[in-house]
Formats: sequence, structure tokens, C-alpha cells
Amino acid sequence: MKNYADKQEFILNQITNKSFKHQDLSGCDLREIDLKGVDLSGVNFIGSDLRGANLCGSILIRANLSGANLMQASLRGANLYEASLCEANLINADLRQANLCGTFLWRVKLTGSNLWGTSLCAADLREADLSEAQLIEASLIEANLSFANLARAKLCGAILLEANLTEANLMGADLTWANLTKANLSKTNLSETNLIYAKLRDTIMPDGTVEQPQIVIY
Repeated sequence: MKNYADKQEFILNQITNKSFKHQDLSGCDLREIDLKGVDLSGVNFIGSDLRGANLCGSILIRANLSGANLMQASLRGANLYEASLCEANLINADLRQANLCGTFLWRVKLTGSNLWGTSLCAADLREADLSEAQLIEASLIEANLSFANLARAKLCGAILLEANLTEANLMGADLTWANLTKANLSKTNLSETNLIYAKLRDTIMPDGTVEQPQIVIY
């Protein structure tokens, strides 16, 4: 490829009927490319530069985006079921209402990202950086967030049923109305964490005690 424009044209010319399955785009320069609504299932994007890319509504089922740079990319409503984004850069990305169930997000960088209403059920978020991320009303049922950094993250109304938050950092996080039923908070940093109206039924607390349900009369 001679230049960036040629690369963009080459990629777009290969897309037929919005289907682009099982292609190898590892290491490609795809900055600001528009792949909105395209079926990219199984595509290899390892180490690719997708900064500012438009992937809204795209289908990325089992795609490999490990080590990819998706900083400020738009993935609103995208389907990333069981995709791999290990060590990917998603700083300030838009992932609202995206499907990240079963997704591999080990050591992913999601600082300041918008995950409002995103589905992260059974996602692997070990050692992920979610500091200052917007996770309002996100579904994190059975998600693995052990050793994750959630400092100052917004988790208002989030569902963390049976989530693993062992040794996670929730310093200054907002968990107002969050559902932490049966979640594991062993050795978790809850310094300055807002837990007002949070549901703590059978929740394992940082000191190892199990929080018993309380009857609240309004």
C-alpha cells in the first residue's frame, strides 16, 4: 500500500454485501475507517490501528482485536460476543449498549470509556483499567473483575450479580443502586466508594464477612 488512502480503499473494496468474515487485518492502519454495521465476525485485527474508527452496530463475534488501538473509536451497539480485546486500547471509546458478553478483556484499557447499558456478562476483565469509565446500568453478571482498576468509575444501577471483584480497586467509585448480590469483594478497595442503596445480599465483603440482606422500610 502506498499511503493511508490506498489502505482505506483496499479494505473497503473487499467488503461485499456487508460481509467481511475471517480476513487477516493484523497490524493495519485503519484510523477513522467507517465500518458501521459491517459483519466482521472472526476477523483478525491484532495490533491494528483503529483510532477513531466507526464500528457502530458492527458484528465482531469472535473477532481478534488483541493489542489493537481503538482509542476514541465508536462501537455503540456493536456485537463483540466472545471477541478478544486483551491489552487493547479503548480509552475514551464509545461502547454504549454494546454486547461484550463472554469477551476476553484481560488488561484492556477502558479509561474514560462510555459503557452505559453495555452487556458484559461473563466477560474476562482481569487487571482491566476501567478508571473513570461510565458503566451506568451495565450488566456485569458473573464478570471477572479481579485486580481491575475501577477508581472513580460510575456504576450506578449496574448489575454485578455473582461478579468477581477480588482485590479490585473501587476507590471513589459510584455504586448507587448497584446490585452486588453474591458478588465477591474480598480484599477490594472500597475507600470513598458510594454504596448508597446498593444491594448487598450474600455479598462477600473486603474483610471476608458475608453481608446479610437487610429489610429497609421507606
